[in-house]
Amino acid sequence: MKRALLLGVVALLAAGCGGDDEESSGTDTTTTVPAETTDLRVYWLLDGKVWPALRQAEDTDAVATAALEALVEGPTEDEARDLSFETAIPEGIEVHTVEIDGGEAFVHLSEELSHDALAQVVYTVSQFPTVESVQVGDESYTRADFEDRTPAILVESPLAFEEVGSPLRVTGTANTFEANFEYELTDTDGRIVDETFVTATSGSGTRGTFDFTTEEYAVPFAGVGALIVFERSAKDGSRVNLVEIPLRMTP
Repeated sequence: MKRALLLGVVALLAAGCGGDDEESSGTDTTTTVPAETTDLRVYWLLDGKVWPALRQAEDTDAVATAALEALVEGPTEDEARDLSFETAIPEGIEVHTVEIDGGEAFVHLSEELSHDALAQVVYTVSQFPTVESVQVGDESYTRADFEDRTPAILVESPLAFEEVGSPLRVTGTANTFEANFEYELTDTDGRIVDETFVTATSGSGTRGTFDFTTEEYAVPFAGVGALIVFERSAKDGSRVNLVEIPLRMTP
């Protein structure tokens, strides 16, 4: 998911020296140094549910503020077109301050938010281990307050169009029947290179976590493959709660 900034110019000046009658000479060398960056997640809406996307920001201690500022910018044209990502964050909204104290993030914005937009903000800010809850306005929220806006299977790593290698580690949360779901990994030629069942730490009404690693695989050429997660319908065995995550793969 879309990449880095370049910062900083370092000028090195070397001057020759000699007597009063000698001209001094020097050489200016300019070097462009890549800035340190931090990977962040922002949460858009996909079919009315939160879904993460990758962002890179200039390295900073104020990571929660950086994530929120990326969130209010909205999805990119590619994300809107290719992934159908949407946002409920009002256009033109400003992030005033974000303060974290005692595990709670206090978020001050220029406008009030809808339930959908609150879900995006709370998920975006609570991605950091120092944040357990998020206060917006006079109310304090956790991710559990937005279970109605959370997909049954939420993959938080890898993210769409992220470059991945073999084997692939996958993490996230799920609230599925008996905590089970399935995945398929397809290569750049569309062939299934790994598939199996996954069991989260809890399910059937209680959201649990999952963390699994695929078998090693090879791809025939560089391109886009996919991680597909889904649940089997208890009624007829059909695939439900299916999400396909495009991934950049290289041989």
